[in-house]
Amino acid sequence: MRRLTPLSLFLALSVCTVAPSLAAGLTIMPAGNQSATQPPIPGASANRTAQLDTTFQAKYEKIRDLIAGDRKLQKKIKAAAAAYEIDPIHIVGALVGEHTFNVDAYDHFQTYYVKAMSYAGSAIRFAYDGEKVTDFVERPEFAPCEGQTDSYGLWTCRESVWNETFRGKTVDGTSWPDNRFSAVFFQPFYAGQTFGLGQLNPLTALETSDLVNRVSGFPKLSADRPKQVYATIMDPDKTLPYVAAAIRLSIDAYRDIAGIDISGNPGITATLYNLGNPEERAEALNARGGLPKENFYGWFVNDRLDELQKLL
Repeated sequence: MRRLTPLSLFLALSVCTVAPSLAAGLTIMPAGNQSATQPPIPGASANRTAQLDTTFQAKYEKIRDLIAGDRKLQKKIKAAAAAYEIDPIHIVGALVGEHTFNVDAYDHFQTYYVKAMSYAGSAIRFAYDGEKVTDFVERPEFAPCEGQTDSYGLWTCRESVWNETFRGKTVDGTSWPDNRFSAVFFQPFYAGQTFGLGQLNPLTALETSDLVNRVSGFPKLSADRPKQVYATIMDPDKTLPYVAAAIRLSIDAYRDIAGIDISGNPGITATLYNLGNPEERAEALNARGGLPKENFYGWFVNDRLDELQKLL
């Protein structure tokens, strides 16, 4: 009898409502890029790179060389991938995409520990205009989310309510920003804020908290304890399981909702890591049909795949 791992048990419980016909009729996402050329890179990414007086190629080479030159990091990547039953190339793709297009990698893995410590004493609140997110989600509009029993379902439900009811709208006399839930409530220092080796945002960490708790045994995260959240996503020894969990949940969402197996295409998982909201995107894809397409970030990962595979 095969012994269920914590992840296998979690997934078995999570997908028990999937119709047998869906599970039996998966479409396999082909390898490689759908687009012949790289989709346009957003201006914000290009401007940030220009401000750092560098290039995308130079940033890519920096994160590539960091992974290639650190066997301990390679082992951590492989261990996280094995725990969440994904190919480690998906984690490499996420790290490469983030450090090529969003931030510049540090020269040494040890620097991520130093950076994490620099925020240890910071005053952090998850709030907007003086209202804490934990108070905000107590509003009656979020009542449909109360039945969710795991962190992923709870926070993705809350994010959906934000998008449908509050984003860019005036509710009870308050005008709410036309921006992502994570950007409005979970960036206490500055906009466009993600941290650590995995460049996770706090909302992603909260969403994946229960899965990481079950599989890796880490303490559950809480929006009431923002310091705990930041300490976790900035710690290079803890962030990789959250990266792996986010990728695992994206693969599962496309399998269960759209009937597409994307586990063999790192460019697609990298795209979803960059964009977020895999369930909503899977639902939209299921409604329109066809296959998912990589964005500029995922296209780059697939384009460099032969080189990235060698890092492992």
